[in-house]
Amino acid sequence: MKSDVHPDYHVIDVKMTDGNTVQMRTTWGKEGDTMTLDIDPLAHPAWTGTQRLMDSGGRVSRFKKKFEGFGF
Repeated sequence: MKSDVHPDYHVIDVKMTDGNTVQMRTTWGKEGDTMTLDIDPLAHPAWTGTQRLMDSGGRVSRFKKKFEGFGF
């Protein structure tokens, strides 16, 4: 096997949306870094069955205003 070809595989902390921290091995970042998640299996609609509507930049309100006559 060639040397110095593979990326560094190390342990980081992953902070979930509810505040819990999980240690995982990854090539992301450096040893001991913390990755903060915006969406994880605890908050994602695919796993929870509920949907939260996030209006980033007023996109949802602009869509509703644009198509308010169609009964959406």
